[in-house]
Amino acid sequence: MTDIDAFTDRLDPDMCVVTATVGAERSGCLVGFFSQCSIRPVRFAVWLSKANHTYGLARRADCLAVHLLTREQHGQAALFGGRTGDRTDKFSRAAWREGYGGSAVLEDVAAWFVGTVESRVDGGDHVGFVLTPVEWGSGSDGPLLRLGDVLDIDPGHPA
Repeated sequence: MTDIDAFTDRLDPDMCVVTATVGAERSGCLVGFFSQCSIRPVRFAVWLSKANHTYGLARRADCLAVHLLTREQHGQAALFGGRTGDRTDKFSRAAWREGYGGSAVLEDVAAWFVGTVESRVDGGDHVGFVLTPVEWGSGSDGPLLRLGDVLDIDPGHPA
């Protein structure tokens, strides 16, 4: 354990699923590093691991879709967090529809938005994608899925 673990081990952030689409290619992953990063204009940042299959597609995408899950949707989190897109077609196992810019929008989630990629920031082993929402919606109610709820999921692409 490092000294900073005393700080990071106390965090229990909300989790989300980020999807990326380029042409007919789709990918998605479970993400714990994301936040609103601007009020005017409203913008969000999502951080994708460079080791993740979704990152390879996201760096070529014009927009990304960000989905909040409820604690009842642990199975959806396990699909997008515990499987890798270079071996599993996650979208054949999940309900989704096409959204803005051809994005893959998951159905039956707590809330979602599609955002255009404004910039990318290299943060080390993750790259931040700054997004401006252009389409959004909401769905199921309930407490949001948090990091503590998904610690049992082994990453599909461990870092």
